[in-house]
Order: sequence, then structure tokens, then C-alpha cells
Amino acid sequence: MKIRRLGIPAIALAAAGALVLSGCASGDTPAEGDKASIITTNGSEPQNPIIPTNTTETGGGKIATSIFAGLVSYTATGETENEVAKSIESDDAQNWTVTLNEGWEFTNGEAVTADSFVDAWTYGAMFSNAQGASYFFDDIAGFNGEADAELTGLKVVDDTTFTVELASPEADWPLRLGYTAFMPLPSAAYDDMEAFGENPIGNGPYMLDGEGAWEHEVGIDLVTNPDYDGVRKPANGGLTIVFYASQDAAYADVQGGNLDVLDAVPDAAFESYESDFPDRFINQPAAIFQGFNMPYYLEHWSGEEGKLRRAAISMSIDRKEITDVIFQGTRTPATDFTSPVIDGYSDSLKGAEVLEYNPEEAKAKWAEAEAIAPYTGTFDLSYNSDGGHAAWVDAVTNSIKNTLGIEAIGKPYPTFAAALEDRESDALTGGTRAGWQGDYPSLYNFLAPLYQTGAGSNYEDYASPEFDALLKEGASASSVEDATAKYQEAQELLLVDLPTIPLWYSNVTGVWSDKVENVVYGWDSVPLYTDITKGE
Repeated sequence: MKIRRLGIPAIALAAAGALVLSGCASGDTPAEGDKASIITTNGSEPQNPIIPTNTTETGGGKIATSIFAGLVSYTATGETENEVAKSIESDDAQNWTVTLNEGWEFTNGEAVTADSFVDAWTYGAMFSNAQGASYFFDDIAGFNGEADAELTGLKVVDDTTFTVELASPEADWPLRLGYTAFMPLPSAAYDDMEAFGENPIGNGPYMLDGEGAWEHEVGIDLVTNPDYDGVRKPANGGLTIVFYASQDAAYADVQGGNLDVLDAVPDAAFESYESDFPDRFINQPAAIFQGFNMPYYLEHWSGEEGKLRRAAISMSIDRKEITDVIFQGTRTPATDFTSPVIDGYSDSLKGAEVLEYNPEEAKAKWAEAEAIAPYTGTFDLSYNSDGGHAAWVDAVTNSIKNTLGIEAIGKPYPTFAAALEDRESDALTGGTRAGWQGDYPSLYNFLAPLYQTGAGSNYEDYASPEFDALLKEGASASSVEDATAKYQEAQELLLVDLPTIPLWYSNVTGVWSDKVENVVYGWDSVPLYTDITKGE
């Protein structure tokens, strides 16, 4: 998900033989909270209306996962547990049978059935519907990302059973089913999908607090869903997500008692957050990758010249100094395109030296590129001002400027949504801050959505048939070890092409007020809001 998601241990995949995920639909049911126990937290204005298959960034994702429940959900440590699903079974990792628990309803009273999932997935995969997460269905038989086509691999058996035929075996396919793209939809959604997205009807632990609950650019008010009986039963009365223009403002509100939980401490507070919030802070490894992209449509950044310039830019950045000085131990210099907390991560990929600070080699490669075509103008690196990125962008551009002797500056956008708009419309004038917060704990999830040809989050138009082939081989591998080898080989191609300049991996650094308890930050760096309790 376009940035920000966390992991502690990665999930162990099923061994040989039948692959089964099974479990009960609900655990203990805590007493329903009231308005006095509403949890307040930070967020950002969603890029789009809240339609699960078109919600691929964290502002919308935080809301979607709160109001929808999928087949599975993720524990704090990144393990899957069944939610709407009673079981997800396969004998060959290609043909799967999904059985639902009975009794689930949307908040409009409509039953959650096999059709609720199959219709939603079919809608999301349809080319004409232009859904940002459509590529999550590309492994289902019948998918066609270039024209409308029926997902022939989806079959409804009865109200509580459907089958899924994948294009090839994928042992880890169930891992992704807790992601928002795989959430169900009520039939009412199809009457007017955009209007539905402004006032979504879900089946999750929370629901919108009536008309006007979502005030754009301000925040959204959610209350507990009284009919929800899944594994994420809220221990509070609801959730208010405030859309802050800056992380500094959010931090000040936690300090002043006006915000309960913050999931991103601003740079300016790195020295003080532990003393400001004794026993009420977290600095925990996260499945969050950060870097910046250079669009292939810009002059000087494609072909052999582009490869040389990308490598030169990468080697001109002193990642260790920046993470030490700016981030003070809350970031780790990148050695690949994934995250150290994901199973299969490597710090010894062939070609990874391009991520090391090497001023002399950077100058040499820039000079080679200059011999092909002289570079004029100013190098700019765009970022969203509401995300607390100014300090590191200034440090990165200064490092580039000082090493290569070119003009380099940061280019701020007021919001994350505004920055994404220019990325989507190919309107960038230089580099752009980019990052990825894992949707599910897998190497594949850090690679396919960002670098596969035509993928929904591949805004800068990277295309490599060789990379696509390795990704496909990894996805259909018969063992986790074989899959990992292919994904690492694919990353070695990325280290040559550098569609993204990897910078560092993030920790989740968060704080909370003394009004709340039971604050735990999950594998995706998002707090487990349903577990948080609040005193009177």
C-alpha cells in the first residue's frame, strides 16, 4: 500500500500436502463501548472514495480495514486468522475452496454470502472499472488487465461456498486475502459505486457514524458495528480519524491531550518523544520500505543514460549519515527493495553496492551519462508536506548536490493526494518520494504492485519482461525457498535498472496519551484500534 505497513516474524507457509487455513469466526465479545470511549487517531484524506478495490494508499486503507471484514485478518505479528472464512483449502495450491461462516451481515442488514466476495472481486478485476487494486486478481484464471474479461476461475457453489482457480499454483495465496482489495461488497454498492464509496456499507468492526461522518480534508467518525461478531471485536466505542496537515500538529495534539494515538512521530520530536511520553511510545521494526522514483517519461532518465544517472544519484546519497542524524535510529539504510522483517529479505544481493555511498563512482557514472547527453536544469524531488518528509528530502538533495555538483532541491506538495495526482497523470518534473507499506507479509507484495509492467502502483512506467517473468516464476514456485530465490533474482535486476532509488526501512515510531491503554502497533505499523481501551 502506498506508503506506510509492519512485521515482526513472517508467516510460515503451508507444507507439502493439503494446504488448509481454518478456524472459528469470533472470539470473546467485549462489552460494546459508547461515545465517551471513542479513540482519536491521526490519518490523511483518502485519495478516492472508499471502495476496497480502489483503495491502495494508507489514508483510505486505515478506514477500509476498519469498516470491512474479509476472509482473513492479520494479528499484531502478521499471522492470518480466519474472519468471514470458516476454511480456505486446497490439495494442489491452484484450486481453492472457500467456505464462509454463517450469520455475517453488512450494516444494512444484507447477508454476506459467496456472491458478496465473487461479485466484488469480479468488479475489481474488470478493466473498464479502472480499479487501482485490479492487479491483485491477476493470478485468478480468466483475468485480463487490458480488456474486460470474465474471471472464469471464480465459481459460486452455494451461499457459503465458492471456489477459486488460479492460473498456476501459489502456496501463499491465502496470505493476501486480508488485504482491502479482497473485501466483500453488498449488492447496493453496484447501484452507484462512487456514491457508495462516499458512504460505504461494510461488515467490519466499525461503521460510519451517520450522515456527514466523513468531512473531507478534516476527518471521519466511526462507531462500533453492534452486529459485528468477528475476531476484531472493539473494546471501545468507535474511532475518529483526524486528517492532519502536518505530523507536528498531530504530535502537539497528543501532548495536549486532544489526540489519543499517533502512529508517526515527526522528525522534530525524535530526540524527545521517549521522554515526552515515558512508557507510552513505540520504536518497532516495520515492513515499510522508502525510496524515491525517477519517471521514465522524463528526458535523461531512460535507456543507458538513465541507468547511469540512476546509479550515480543512488551512490551520491549518504544513507547512513542521514538515518543517524535526521532519523536518530528510527530508520535503517536499505540493501534491497523489501523489508528486513519479511521472510526472504537479503542484505547480500548481487549489485547491492549501488546502494552504498560512493562519491567517486557516482561522479564517474554521472560523467559517463554526460557524454551521452548533457544534463541541464535543476534536479527536484517532490514530496507531500503532510507526511513529515521535508527534513530528509533536504538532506538527500543536499547530498546529491554536494556529490555531483548539480542543483538539487525538494518540491513540496500540500497533501499526499495532490502528490499522487501528478504521479498518476505523468506530470512530475523530477523525482518523487515513494514508499511501500506491506499489504501482506510477502516479498511478492513489495515487488509486483510497484514494478510489474502495468501494475496499479507502477506510476513511473517501469517495464521489464525479464523482471515480470522472474516474478511469475516465483509466484508459481512449488516451495517457499524456490519462490524466494526467484524474487531475489528479480531484485538483482531492479538493482541494475533502479526504477526506485532505495533509501531506508522504517520503524514505526508512535506515542499515545495517558487516557488510553492496550495500545499495540500491528505488523503493518497501524495500531490495533479495536484493542485500545479508554477510561471515562
